[in-house]
Amino acid sequence: MIDEQEIQKAGWNFDNTYASLPSLLYTKLSPVPVNSPEFVILNERLAESLGLNVQSLKSDEGISVFAGNRLPEGAEPLAQAYAGHQFGHFTMLGDGRALLLGEQMTPEGGRYDIQLKGSGKTPYSRGGDGRAALGPMLREYIISEAMFGLGIPTTRSLAVVTTGESIVRETMLPGAILTRIAASHIRVGTFQYVSQWGTVEDLRTLAEYTLERHYGHREAKNPYPTLLQEVIKRQASLIAQWQLVGFIHGVMNTDNMVVSGETIDYGPCAFMDTYDPATVFSSIDRQGRYAYRNQPYMAAWNLARFAETLLPLLSADEEEAIKIAEAEVSQFFELYQSNWLRGMRAKLGLLSEEAEDESFIKDLLDLMEKHQADYTNTFLALTFDNPGDSALFSSGEFVEWKERWQGRINRQQESRESSHQLMRNSNPAVIPRNHRVEAALEAAVEEGDYSVLRQLLQVLENPYAHTREQLEYSQPPEPSSCGYRTFCGT
Repeated sequence: MIDEQEIQKAGWNFDNTYASLPSLLYTKLSPVPVNSPEFVILNERLAESLGLNVQSLKSDEGISVFAGNRLPEGAEPLAQAYAGHQFGHFTMLGDGRALLLGEQMTPEGGRYDIQLKGSGKTPYSRGGDGRAALGPMLREYIISEAMFGLGIPTTRSLAVVTTGESIVRETMLPGAILTRIAASHIRVGTFQYVSQWGTVEDLRTLAEYTLERHYGHREAKNPYPTLLQEVIKRQASLIAQWQLVGFIHGVMNTDNMVVSGETIDYGPCAFMDTYDPATVFSSIDRQGRYAYRNQPYMAAWNLARFAETLLPLLSADEEEAIKIAEAEVSQFFELYQSNWLRGMRAKLGLLSEEAEDESFIKDLLDLMEKHQADYTNTFLALTFDNPGDSALFSSGEFVEWKERWQGRINRQQESRESSHQLMRNSNPAVIPRNHRVEAALEAAVEEGDYSVLRQLLQVLENPYAHTREQLEYSQPPEPSSCGYRTFCGT
């Protein structure tokens, strides 16, 4: 018997501003109940920051909410409609297996979407079953929390529950539901959807809502260029942060770019071990569209699509609107490059700026690629002056580069200790290595053993701590003739 009072003791405090938007943007419906849900993991610190009662969340009543079997008071569940360019091809999409319960208002006045992922069919399921498998949901939990630890804007994972049901993919797999937290789920694809199937007034309403929710409404005769500018700024910063830690998203479709500037959708993503700009992990990205080196270009392409949707708002004169859009989008690469260069200087302990820094950094990256050096561990070795026996560090080319680097640091007014501390704070001791993630998922899914998962999450919690415990998790995988592949979260 579910105790409704216990559900409310959990601290849910919903607002539902998205439900006030034009009805073409969503379909209201409830989650599809599941048979016998069980807790897998709860993000207790995140729960507390949201104003939630951890013990109540762990109760049967709390589990029933995460499973979609009960709704907290104030929730107005809906599936969001959106469109998107998937690998360059435009199509109508939408939340095919996810429901937005509402917006949790925190004690500090924050507003966060609470979304169930894997909660059943919606009108946008496109023939799918609306469910999710345990492995991909745990994968999103691991990677999103690792990104948070790295200080990179991201959606987060509050909980994962199993459903007690099996779902059919290539084989029968245990079903699960992830509870995802986001600043919002407003995507570039949301604007594309309204642009294609709504009215100009619908578009204006969505733009005004987005400005108010994420950027603070600016009183101006024409605030919409400001919206475009702010989204471009946040994406330029976000993509630079991805590149700096070797993160490869894998599926940078326009429906996977949110205007809040958070990383979203952790299906085929992975972190690069050996430095190779052409690295692709996604099994479906056969042409390398979303390879590591292409991510800035794909972000700019997506932003151009976003700008296109805003044309009716930018100016009543179409030619003038296009000029405004092109001028703003053209700023992306300068902003991105500035963010990336600042971050790379930090990774090398450079507290000042010199004109040759960019080419100097490129020389190092070229050497890393040539000698197949591990991306993360190369910068760690430089941080702690512990080169080991890698081919890169024993090469004459690197010895010459290192002399230039030392000379560059010596020209700074700041102390060596300041440079070292900057490097410690900029070069993570650990990333979610692919083989470690797979080991955690295998133990959880195949054996029901979540201890490997919990230990990995603990190690990833503060990647800049540089503890002895993290050393074991910093090791790259053994060489393999079979490249690592990821798959969309089905």
